[in-house]
Formats: sequence, C-alpha cells, structure tokens
Amino acid sequence: MPRIANLYFKTAIIFLILGISIGLHMSISGNHAATGAHAHANLLGWVTMAIFGGYHALNPQKAARRLATIQYAVYTFGVAVLIPSLYLLLSGNAAMEPIVAVSSLIAFAGVLLFAVIIFSNSEAAVTTATSPAR
Repeated sequence: MPRIANLYFKTAIIFLILGISIGLHMSISGNHAATGAHAHANLLGWVTMAIFGGYHALNPQKAARRLATIQYAVYTFGVAVLIPSLYLLLSGNAAMEPIVAVSSLIAFAGVLLFAVIIFSNSEAAVTTATSPAR
C-alpha cells in the first residue's frame, strides 16, 4: 500500500477516536452543543480521509506524486484546526469564528487539490530510467 494511503488511514482512525470521544462527552454531559464538531470529526476526519486513503491505495501512481503529499498536508492541517476551533465556537467561544472560517477554507483547498489529483492523468509520477542493454 502506498505510504500516503497508510497515512490517510492512520489519520482517519485518530479522527474517528476524536469524533467518538466528542460524542461520548456530549452524551455523558447532556450538553449537545458541539454536535457540529462531532459530525465534522467523523465526516471530514474519519470518512473523507478513509476515502482519500482508499483512492490512493487503488491508484499508486497518483499516490507517488508530490501533489498527493501536499494535498494530505493541506487537508489534514485544515481539518485538524477546524475541529477543535469549531468545538470551542459551538461551546460558546465566539472568538473562534475567524479560525473556523480560515481552517474551513484550508480544508476546502485540500479538497480542491484532491480533485486535481483525481482529474489528472494516471501516468506514473516517478519514471525509472532504463539503462541501455550491454
């Protein structure tokens, strides 16, 4: 499995654990104000990242491209900042709104980069030079 696919699956499971933890906290406390952060952790973190990982596992030529690593970094950074800032915003900290907005745009940029990966041709990213026969 390509390295980037593995990274996506590992990151996805971390977001699933976070999403379930937020859900458990809401259930135990009876305060469901952070439902949006719980949903974002599960959908943008767990589900979307697992789908990205699956795509790269099925397309190793595209996974080997530098763009795949850049896209992973951009998307992961956006989601990793979005979820806690959204949690804080929904918990009553209005100062988090600009951070939620910017991190949402960063995550969206990561999605757009993934679209570029999907719509690009599937030629191998790394070509190996063949040495002439001796």
